[in-house]
Amino acid sequence: METPLIGHRCGRAYGPDSSRQALRAALAGGPLGGVETDVVLTRDGVLACLHDPYLPLATTLIGWAHERSAAELFAGRLLDREGRASVEHPLLLDEMLDLVPPALTVQVDVKAHADAALARRTVNALAAVLARRPDAGRVEVLSFHAAAVEQAVSHGLAGRLIIWADYAPAALALWAADLGLRGVCVEHFLLGEPLVAALRDAGLSVTTGTINDAALAERALAHAPDAITTDRPHELAAELVERRLLAA
Repeated sequence: METPLIGHRCGRAYGPDSSRQALRAALAGGPLGGVETDVVLTRDGVLACLHDPYLPLATTLIGWAHERSAAELFAGRLLDREGRASVEHPLLLDEMLDLVPPALTVQVDVKAHADAALARRTVNALAAVLARRPDAGRVEVLSFHAAAVEQAVSHGLAGRLIIWADYAPAALALWAADLGLRGVCVEHFLLGEPLVAALRDAGLSVTTGTINDAALAERALAHAPDAITTDRPHELAAELVERRLLAA
């Protein structure tokens, strides 16, 4: 089975992070395994597709997402890769889900800066959005916050912890399996047999990212990840086909 490529931040190589421009280009560029976006919670409980809860890092706004109303946030503009204001405004999560064809996986990465309670509230808002949508089953809830994935499982949603350390693989696998997570997203530089084996032996799915170079992808593919997240899915796919690591 071929490893699907997931468009990171809706395919951020094609436009501002998690923007309509990036998403439309990612969807139009050829076959795609799915898309990933980060979400933050506004003061009035709306989910916006932004990587950074601290707004100056990604938008023309100041302050924190949870301090702003949805109307204030969506009036701001997204910054491009050079930090310049673009013509793009932040996406509402519901709008993003409407734009993505129903056959594609959607990974939603819950962001809340050093605030587990806010992470839980963000997941509660996400669960409310998904409860009224027929395509909820294709959504995975990702987070670096254990509190967020725990909350996702409590709502019956598919949860996946993101890790940047390979400390105590057996303990991690036991915790994740006992919690009922779907799997773990391992940063690609940590992929190795002890960690991958521990997770797989516990019945967990293993994904990885963010990989934009074919040489790095080749090393990751040796561990047969269930998906690879990339900013440039179509270019990476073409390079992997050239290396005969993906079918044309």
